[in-house]
Amino acid sequence: MPSIADNRFVVAGGASLLGSHIGRQLLDAGAREVVLLDNLALGSTGAIADLLADSRCVFSRADITRLNELLDPFEGAAGVFSVAGFLGAPMLANPWMGLDVNIRGLQNVLEASRVQGVGKVVFSSSMGVYGRIGAGGADEDAPFDWNGLAPGLILYSGSKVVGEGLCRLYEQQHGLPSASLRYSNLYGENQHKRALDGTRIVQAWERIRAGQPPVIEGDGRNVADFIYVGDVARANLMAMASEATGGFNIVSGRDASFNEIVAALLAACGSDLQPEHVAPAAKIGNPVVTKLGVSREKARRAFGWEPKVDLEEGMRRLVVWLDAQI
Repeated sequence: MPSIADNRFVVAGGASLLGSHIGRQLLDAGAREVVLLDNLALGSTGAIADLLADSRCVFSRADITRLNELLDPFEGAAGVFSVAGFLGAPMLANPWMGLDVNIRGLQNVLEASRVQGVGKVVFSSSMGVYGRIGAGGADEDAPFDWNGLAPGLILYSGSKVVGEGLCRLYEQQHGLPSASLRYSNLYGENQHKRALDGTRIVQAWERIRAGQPPVIEGDGRNVADFIYVGDVARANLMAMASEATGGFNIVSGRDASFNEIVAALLAACGSDLQPEHVAPAAKIGNPVVTKLGVSREKARRAFGWEPKVDLEEGMRRLVVWLDAQI
């Protein structure tokens, strides 16, 4: 598998939250060239200006739904990180385009990689491939349970299941190795407002900085797994440089209630405001659960990855970045 140092890599979705962090870590690890590829439909080069100041980093404006736009940037690449995709809320707003990006877009990434002899693809999948996670938790063999999911989440989660299937197909038929990394809720510097739970964090920060209490839907006991984006980027590099293929949970392993998450955010903001609990809104959202118990053991065994940044430190870093944007 390709080593990071002295090799050329493409990050499809390079102007995104995760893509920008992968690009930074590739440069820090000694990559010879890093191509940040993005169509800028949901971002701007402002988020990656510091990376582009490095002569080893270049920006390529291209759309993964157009195969011809990928062939030249992928030429000579040792590996490709397939990050670009629609999240749950945008998928609900535009399901046709969301499915086209998440499925046909990934197929184009794989096809361009095959044609250009790329050594490995690391695909940004999601915990959504499990649908509803039962009381027994989820390891990588858990089935997809979509009963009771909101339609937008069924489409998003289903697109990631199909995406992993395409990765397996290209490995089986064309010998193109790939690793599918199943993320929980990403947060960190360059945070956007397109992920369901990430949006709630930014909205809570906005209220705190306005001197208003952050809002928590329901009693706040609903839990989620939040993983710092820098840890996820590091998992991408480790998976790329390893022999590991298949699906891997990339999660913190900590079941954090929204009460705990908001408490960590308030502490990071140095605020003594008390959160306000409101009745849940009738909108798209993740299923209400009070226990996840998601395993990250397979990634630890396969390529030695474990998270390093806990929720409290991650929230502190996020608040520092958000405050700097004011």
